[in-house]
Amino acid sequence: MRWTTIERDLRTQHGPLIAGMDEVGRGPLAGPVVACAVVMPPERRAMPGINDSKQLSAKKREQLAVKIRANAIGIGVGAASVREIDRYNILQASILAMRRALRRLPVTPNHVVVDGRAIRTLEVSHTAVVRGDARCYSVACASIIAKITRDRVMHALALRYPGYVWEDNVGYATAAHLRGIADHGITPHHRRSFLPVSQISLDFSLPAEPIDPAALAALAALMEQVGTDLPELGGNTGQIGA
Repeated sequence: MRWTTIERDLRTQHGPLIAGMDEVGRGPLAGPVVACAVVMPPERRAMPGINDSKQLSAKKREQLAVKIRANAIGIGVGAASVREIDRYNILQASILAMRRALRRLPVTPNHVVVDGRAIRTLEVSHTAVVRGDARCYSVACASIIAKITRDRVMHALALRYPGYVWEDNVGYATAAHLRGIADHGITPHHRRSFLPVSQISLDFSLPAEPIDPAALAALAALMEQVGTDLPELGGNTGQIGA
């Protein structure tokens, strides 16, 4: 991926430092949502191999993340916890993670490019680009760092909660994950607002709690039959900022 016309035009309008921003983890049943903002040096050519993180293998993401960190002018990473997701909803938690990522940038960008739709409550001037992680170099860089960061968090949690196969599914609703919930109950890292749980306590100090195992087992079997995962929630549509 190269620097795009979108980014070149924004540099002309606003200044040289463009922060690309993306978030990862809207759809999973467990774990935080993570956002990243990246400012790449405008005078350098785009690094080869950069692409939407979803189109890259885990090994390739790791390799590119090293290069991005070595070459970026600034990187800021923010997250919103499971508690915040359940308290505010996933959209507001995603925006919170984005704000935190921007605050942690070591440089002040002239403008921000975000993946998806415009966000009224982001509190910074920005341009939204639908499928920005596949269309804008700086956003693609941010998507790679965000994905790597969240995956590492989930891999670490998998060591503490081995029954949910988070080392493979990183919290998404795979058949194995659903069977783990059916067998072991939910953990403090599960998003209770995403799960078919009725009348459960919001006291996160409680131990794992069994929930509707028959329904979850049936759903897991169905997913194994069709050979696919549940789609990610909250996808963006429309042509904004293109």
